[in-house]
Amino acid sequence: MNRMKWLLLCALVWLAGCATSTNPASPNNSANDSSARKAPLPPSRAREKSATSVPLGSLLTNLEADKQAGSRAIASLSPPRDLWERIRRGYGMPDLDNNLVHDREQWYSSRPDYIFRMTERSQKYMFHIVEELELRNMPTELALLPFVESAFNPQAVSSAKAAGMWQFMPATGRTFELKQNVFRDDRRDVLASTRAALDYLQKLYNLFGDWHLALAAYNWGEGSVGKAISRNQRAGLNTGYPDLSMPMETRMYVPKLQAIKNIVAQPQDFNSHLPAIGNHPYFDTVTIRRDIDVVLAARLAEVPMEDFKALNPSVNKPVIMAAGTPQILLPWDNAKIFQTNLEAYSGGRLASWTVWVAPSTMRAADAAKKVGMGESEFRSLNNIPPRMLIRPGSALLVPRGANTAQDVTSHVADTGQVSLEPEIILKKTMVRAGKGATVANMALKYRVTAHNLAQWNNVALTASFKNKQAVVLFLPTARPRSKS
Repeated sequence: MNRMKWLLLCALVWLAGCATSTNPASPNNSANDSSARKAPLPPSRAREKSATSVPLGSLLTNLEADKQAGSRAIASLSPPRDLWERIRRGYGMPDLDNNLVHDREQWYSSRPDYIFRMTERSQKYMFHIVEELELRNMPTELALLPFVESAFNPQAVSSAKAAGMWQFMPATGRTFELKQNVFRDDRRDVLASTRAALDYLQKLYNLFGDWHLALAAYNWGEGSVGKAISRNQRAGLNTGYPDLSMPMETRMYVPKLQAIKNIVAQPQDFNSHLPAIGNHPYFDTVTIRRDIDVVLAARLAEVPMEDFKALNPSVNKPVIMAAGTPQILLPWDNAKIFQTNLEAYSGGRLASWTVWVAPSTMRAADAAKKVGMGESEFRSLNNIPPRMLIRPGSALLVPRGANTAQDVTSHVADTGQVSLEPEIILKKTMVRAGKGATVANMALKYRVTAHNLAQWNNVALTASFKNKQAVVLFLPTARPRSKS
């Protein structure tokens, strides 16, 4: 059937050529050909002429060339060899080429071990990030940004309290719906923080229309970049990333990313070796329907605790609460292992911890005794410093009783906080008595009891003090309330 279609096509082309051909010996035709070479036809006429006067031999040659070109096109659409190749194919940001970029290239290339450790750590997360970027049609070199932000460490915390591999500040995290409470911090969560980071970067690009400015705003703040642009506009200066006045950290930010981008593009040119990262998912999501201890979850998944925590870094307590963390991440092959082992588990309860809400203000020692824990363990588990009182409504992790069947509620799991206030601590203070000072009026002035003041100074309740006499007082120190 295909052969018949081919013969029919050839016949039609041959007939078209006959219908438009002229006597090749005609002098007029020769002259016309000469003038045609000197004055090419307009594009529309040229297309019309080529469609009706191409010889069959030329057509066959062109068809064969098209066939070969098609083969090359098909070859170029073949799957990437690995995830690095996939990232290279998706580069979409303008290149920056200046001395700062060259400086960072030199810095990274002189530390091949550091590059290798950093890229090896990234293999758990990179496929997911690239997938999300491609779904949003965003440049894939943005997948390299966590190298700059945190060296791909989801537990990283900066001196300014930015957290996670995308380094979200607490307020910015809340703006992009990253939950932060005593039981979890979504700024560290792989899926949630990646979603928020790409939302933020896309918002910044839409705002500034330039990826370099968007990156500067991600590091420095959109308000700061906007003000820098306005200053340059008023001064009649250019407003591109290299033209703005900015802190050195932000000035180096894009050059760092560009240097890493260049190393990924040509690692051999920079004395670097990139560990192989397959172009396939590293992890799978698993739904959690009951509260479960972190240690038990890792054991049922047959995953080392270090790897489990690397994939689930937002969980900061020894128990996973299903109402607050409805899914966990596990290496692809271990997700099914976990489900199988969980179904077969017969070791009793899944969670040995639960949450107790403090009913009133109390000391840590009293709270620990009430829930059957030692004070030291209770303080450590709930991050309660010395000389602090627990305020009412605080959500505290405590052992789960043998008869406790109910899991932690969604309200507590999503909003739980520990609120603290300082204990009243008395500090010895020396003051000078004035004229006519007595135990009674000095006690009233300093808001202490007359009995205590008399006892501190070894005098009677009815005693008077001489003018400028040193009087001992024990006064409470002022401390701000804290919340963790």
